[in-house]
Amino acid sequence: MVNAIDNAVLAVSNILYQPWFVPLILVVGGIYLTIRCKFIQVGMFREACKVIMEKPHEGGISSFGALMVSTASRVGTGNIIGVATAIICGGPGAIFWMWITAFFGGASAFVESTLAQIYKKRDDDGSSKGGPAYYMRDALGQKWLGVIFSIFIIFTYMVGYNMLASYNLQSTFAAFSFYDEKMTPVVIGIILALLFGVIVLGGAKRLVKVTEVMVPVMGVVYVLVSLIVLVINIPELGRMFGMIFSSAFDFEAIFGGFAGSCIMYGIKRGLYSNEAGMGSAPNAAARADVSHPAKQGLVQMLSVFIDTLLICTATAFMCLSTNVLPGDYNLEEGPQAAAYVQDSLASVFGWFGPVFIAIAMCMFAFTTLIGNYSYCESCYEFIIGREASKVELTVMRVIAAVLVFLGAVASAALVWDIADMMQGLMVVANVPTIIILGSIAFKCLNDYREQMKQNINPIFKAANIDLKQKTDFWN
Repeated sequence: MVNAIDNAVLAVSNILYQPWFVPLILVVGGIYLTIRCKFIQVGMFREACKVIMEKPHEGGISSFGALMVSTASRVGTGNIIGVATAIICGGPGAIFWMWITAFFGGASAFVESTLAQIYKKRDDDGSSKGGPAYYMRDALGQKWLGVIFSIFIIFTYMVGYNMLASYNLQSTFAAFSFYDEKMTPVVIGIILALLFGVIVLGGAKRLVKVTEVMVPVMGVVYVLVSLIVLVINIPELGRMFGMIFSSAFDFEAIFGGFAGSCIMYGIKRGLYSNEAGMGSAPNAAARADVSHPAKQGLVQMLSVFIDTLLICTATAFMCLSTNVLPGDYNLEEGPQAAAYVQDSLASVFGWFGPVFIAIAMCMFAFTTLIGNYSYCESCYEFIIGREASKVELTVMRVIAAVLVFLGAVASAALVWDIADMMQGLMVVANVPTIIILGSIAFKCLNDYREQMKQNINPIFKAANIDLKQKTDFWN
């Protein structure tokens, strides 16, 4: 049964990741939006850093809080295991193509999150909710597409990504002598599911509070350790960059087998890591209380850079600057991706290396689980067209906790294939939508820039851009 499911999922995934399908939509879409936004990733990077600290109204969620929820989802096991998998399977050049997808993905993240802010809906308690499903319904006029997209999100995050995060976490303990292939995943799965259940049963506000504390701490510590590794391995940096760029532009190897090339793995694992264009982060962006939608678009653009250009790069450099060779690891033989990262750090720090990665994975995986799940409840409410009852939410949270446990004991192939398939389906639904609706976000950006020129704090009104649809917050 499991093999049949995996074969079906893999068949769909293989179609989605043909060069002319998801890669084309994702990269070309990102390039188009970058040009239309006038290379916002460069021109407004400083402004993005500035607006993070804007204070919300009483009871609202700050830009920083929304950033931490979306970053909690983005910054996770993909930044360690995903990067290692990409290097082992696609070669060192995969990290270069992850950088490329992140750069152009920054524009996609801006547009989708700005649209989510414009079309967000007011909850009974005065807070807001929204995301791609809402702008698909209210701006595009296609509620059916919003329903399908919401289903995609629930299956991607509650099933695919959370099972994968759970599996990746338990795989890091294979480096230790106490690890038992049968019992250790079960024990870790139970502990993780219980901790996850306690947090999610506390509601969305608790999710934000937990991630606001854990994400910055773990990110800073992880980058500092990577810098120490680089300083120790300074003589190897030239060789490291040579490996990355020679592999990235080895076109004979790339076009000889595109599905297993560094470009494809850079796109797949870059997407898994930063989620730009998938339409997930806009669900967090819509909750932020800001004076102008473009502010949250800038914040989410910055989140993509934090994820890929900082955290993913930290992992890649820690591994590639050592004398541990990725070619010595075979992913078909078990949790080898985790072993590659742990062995790389062990070559520098000895026994502390594997221990640090295990600790980092515990923190990354836990915030990933929380951030991922935070998207699902509002999507469920969109599907059913009403506010979910306490019983429904409790059932959903219990199911999510069970899936966390199942991920720990599942096979690596199945959880990776499910995650790849579902994230591809999200791209197919969301990127064409934000391209069609892009003019609204571009007008919003121009309005923001005009107010910046006047040296005033930008405040948005729908009339400023002649928006036809009525909104809950901006009229």
